[in-house]
Amino acid sequence: MHKQQGATLIGMLFVGILVVFAAIVIMKMVPAYIEYYSIKKVFSAMAADPALKDATPSDVRLSYARRSGIDNITAVTADDLDIARADGKLVVSARYRVEKPLFGNVGLYMNFAATTAPEAAQ
Repeated sequence: MHKQQGATLIGMLFVGILVVFAAIVIMKMVPAYIEYYSIKKVFSAMAADPALKDATPSDVRLSYARRSGIDNITAVTADDLDIARADGKLVVSARYRVEKPLFGNVGLYMNFAATTAPEAAQ
């Protein structure tokens, strides 16, 4: 007699549940990361814009509000921006968090920090 080998029904169900859970977590996280990279893209475009080189903070906020509307960015508003100048260059930064519910009282909590500062580049 040979010993049978292979996956049992319980084992397959367990693997299936793990795969579904991982897929749900990934589907909840991907939009937050897409928005983060959109924010970084807008910040980089603003830092490279010669029209904003000597702009006031209110002009920078207005420019961000227009650009974020185009990219449908909702996590960071113009009021959330930290605006500074370093070596004559515009530095725009924002820290924010995203909370995504999974089920019941369990959810995902993600912290982001987008900036144009060269020393903080990731």
